[in-house]
Amino acid sequence: MENDDYFEDEEFSPIRSLLGLLTFSTILPIKVFTSIEYMTKLTWCWPFLHIFVGILAAVCGYVSLEFLHLNSFFAAAIVYAFLMIITGYNHLDGVMDMADGVMVHGDPEKKIRVMKDSSVGAGGMATLFLVASLTVAGLYNILDYNFILGIVICEMSAKTSLLTTALLSKPLTPGIGSYFIRETNILNYLTSTILISIIAYLLGNVAGLAGVIGAIASGIVIAVIARRNFVLANGDVLGMSNEVGRLMSLLFMAVALFYI
Repeated sequence: MENDDYFEDEEFSPIRSLLGLLTFSTILPIKVFTSIEYMTKLTWCWPFLHIFVGILAAVCGYVSLEFLHLNSFFAAAIVYAFLMIITGYNHLDGVMDMADGVMVHGDPEKKIRVMKDSSVGAGGMATLFLVASLTVAGLYNILDYNFILGIVICEMSAKTSLLTTALLSKPLTPGIGSYFIRETNILNYLTSTILISIIAYLLGNVAGLAGVIGAIASGIVIAVIARRNFVLANGDVLGMSNEVGRLMSLLFMAVALFYI
C-alpha cells in the first residue's frame, strides 16, 4: 500500500472506516484514510460498498447499449474496463502472483516466495488473460439477455467470494491481507452473505441468487487451492478470489438465465 495514512492511530468511527475501505478499494475521490485495524473491522461490509461501484458500472453498460448503440460484446468490454479502472486494478496483481505461486513446483515456502516476488511469470500472465477474457465473455452473455442488473450483482458478489476465502483461510503475516482474514468470522460473514443474497434475489430473482452462489463456490475453491499450495493466505489470494468470484458469479447467472 502506498499511503501510510491507513496505519495512523485514531479512534474508531464506523462511517470513517467504511469510507476508508472504499478509498482503499477504488479510485473514487473520497480520500478518507483510517487505520488498517479499524478499516478492516468492517470487512464484512465490503460487498455492500461495491453495490455502488456495480451501479456505476451498470450505468456505463446502459449508456453503451442504449445511447452509443454498441453491441453487447463491445459494451461488455467497456464495462470490464470501467470496473478495472475504478477499482484501480486493485486485484490484478493478486491474480498473477497467486497463479505464479501455484504453478511453480516445490514446497509451500518456495511457492510463497514466488507468489511474493515482484516479477511476473508466464503462468501469471496467462491466468490474468484467461480471467479477464472469460469475465468479458460473461458480461457479454448477461447483456445479451438484457440483464444489466447482473453487473451490480457480479460486482458485489466478487467481494462475497473474497470474504468466503478469508473465512476459510489462515493469514500469512505480515501483510495487509492478514488484517482482512483475521476480521472475517462466521457471524459477520453469514450476516453479510445472507443480506447480499436477499439483495441479489430482489435485483435478479433466481438468476441473481445464482450469482451469489457462484461467488461463494469460487471463494471455497480458491481457499482450498491456497491451503494446498501455501497453507496460509495473503492479499494476493484474496485478490484472486475477488476476480475469479466475479467471473463465477457471471457464469452461474448466465446458466440460470438460460433455464428460467
